[in-house]
Amino acid sequence: MQLLWFIPTHGDGRYLGTANGGRATNFPYLRQIAQAVDDLGFTGALLPTGRSCEDAWVVASTLASVTQKMRFLVAIRPGLMSPGVAARMAATFDRLSNGRLLINVVTGGDPVELAGDGVHLSHGSRYELTDEFLTVWRQISAGEETNFNGKYFDIQGGKLMFPPVQTPYPPLWFGGSSAIAQKIAAKHVDTYLTWGEPPQQVAEKIDTVRKLAADEGRTLKFGIRLHVIVRETQSEAWEAADKLISYVDDEAISAAQKVYARLDSEGQRRMTQLHNGSREALEISPNLWAGVGLVRGGAGTAIVGDPETVAARMLEYADLGIDTFILSGYPHLEEAYRVAELLFPRLPLDNLPVANQQVMLSPFGEIVANQSFPKSKSAQLTVD
Repeated sequence: MQLLWFIPTHGDGRYLGTANGGRATNFPYLRQIAQAVDDLGFTGALLPTGRSCEDAWVVASTLASVTQKMRFLVAIRPGLMSPGVAARMAATFDRLSNGRLLINVVTGGDPVELAGDGVHLSHGSRYELTDEFLTVWRQISAGEETNFNGKYFDIQGGKLMFPPVQTPYPPLWFGGSSAIAQKIAAKHVDTYLTWGEPPQQVAEKIDTVRKLAADEGRTLKFGIRLHVIVRETQSEAWEAADKLISYVDDEAISAAQKVYARLDSEGQRRMTQLHNGSREALEISPNLWAGVGLVRGGAGTAIVGDPETVAARMLEYADLGIDTFILSGYPHLEEAYRVAELLFPRLPLDNLPVANQQVMLSPFGEIVANQSFPKSKSAQLTVD
């Protein structure tokens, strides 16, 4: 199992829907989150994309220089950039970060935002363009000189002079719930992503995409994008969930739902259906809570509970075929540490840092009475 975290370039805080408890997502703060991700043992982090966010490529480039191991899941945007330019950007970042790039293919789902960027294509046309884009991008990124003439692109002699570190190119990730999106995922990408829907719905998606990939002679990995609210007890976790939306009023919910209604994203439609803009019955599946989606687009669900319960729910998704979890929590800096402390020991992770058992560099917890090291539940430290 791989766990990624989230870099909140569109804002962060202790509550949703209010400036109370908010904090500036400037470079020092984003650096703190990235370095926590790097040190704690997360595989990497997703950077969001869109006009409500800082530019993901610029942010990732600044954070790559202050981290060592973490990988950056950064978006390429068919329709907003050409495949050749996107291939050069990816190859450059991959080389300069020593192979730490993951590519998130984002077609976009907000017609208003897309129109502001000069894209006036229908949902289906955007995915047709994405199909052509990825055909060209993959060829150029793999070192092929590419000639392509399609409905949306006319590429003559497309070529990459400086290849990426990863071969044939940095892995492609893609989330899309519509039928055409799933067909494109099956044809082109390495990891198919879903938002945090109830397990039965996720199982149906995985089964559909697996079959489509098999028709293409391919196999895919699967990932899920979720928030997480984990505390030492169930009651503390549910109290934290309620507190997170304590400032969210009916006016904020109504305004958010109007925005979601204009989107042509099938994934967003499915997210909205989980709560229908109502505070009632937000636990839509055992320990799966849809409160975040009342005022946040995209990923709108969180697994809520004590460490044992949250880990068990994650393992249920893993049993369906999910091997990568992209998690987040509010605020993102503190919650990264909480997740590492409470969840990492209970999950089959393969990328955790290994402590040097010969030399103790620092205590885990505050030294007791200035003379003895604190005890751990799993082991007791002894000092000569």
